[in-house]
Amino acid sequence: MSRVLPTPPVAVHPYGYCERVTRRRARNFWYGIRLLPPPKRRALAAVYAMSRRIDDVGDGTLTVPEKRAALDRIEASLHEIDPASSDPVLAALGMAGERYPLPVGAFFDLIAGVRMDVDGTRYETFDQLVGYCRRVAGSVGRLSLAVFGSDRMPETEPIADDLGVAMQLTNILRDVHEDLGTGRVYLPAEDLRRFRVTPASLGSAPRPPTMALIRFEVARAKEWFERGLRLLPALDRRSAACAGAMAGIYERLLVRIESRPDQALTRRVSVPGWEKAWVATRALAGMPG
Repeated sequence: MSRVLPTPPVAVHPYGYCERVTRRRARNFWYGIRLLPPPKRRALAAVYAMSRRIDDVGDGTLTVPEKRAALDRIEASLHEIDPASSDPVLAALGMAGERYPLPVGAFFDLIAGVRMDVDGTRYETFDQLVGYCRRVAGSVGRLSLAVFGSDRMPETEPIADDLGVAMQLTNILRDVHEDLGTGRVYLPAEDLRRFRVTPASLGSAPRPPTMALIRFEVARAKEWFERGLRLLPALDRRSAACAGAMAGIYERLLVRIESRPDQALTRRVSVPGWEKAWVATRALAGMPG
């Protein structure tokens, strides 16, 4: 279970703090982020550190009222982003914002998505689930694009959003077992009915209907990756390598889930470190993962 990270002491360097959070907590993302040149790497680490702070509230052990209050405080703090802030995450975002046009409003979208988690929102249709994914992950895609940079921003921003949706759909499939343990079901109710699966049977021993449901959702996530990966040609080489490495690691998660949906239903599926490093190396060389 994730916990809310305490605000660190003033003496911690803002970028240094955010990079440590990212290395420690973003086990998949760091393989891509470290491929960026230092200014972009530091800025994206600041984006991740704030995103992690928000996510940790939703995933933590606070009561529902406490989580709502914590999200309210974070939302208020986003109006105080300043390089001189005593909060290193707000300071790092302020420093990054002086260099890159960060769409701070995307953090408000992320908070809205986490509030849906706190409220136990379930999704009747896939379109409703996509709306949630756009809030919690498409928002991070838009923030990342602001750091990457593109001379076709109006065209590429929706594609970055799509790539975020693809990654969040993968997260949902990776975490089916863990989420059931906390009473969360993200898969659309219409899909469960289509495969004659109930939340109870989803959490029991894997059966052909539940495995067919997982493979159906994997196919959907792959379609979103096809859309989202159209972003890469619009980025510079190092930024494309970063996005490609992160996407490549998630695509390899999908391959594992698709080949063994029974495992995805009983434990959290992961990609070993050596394989993540291999994907990142290929991304830097401009090769598909």
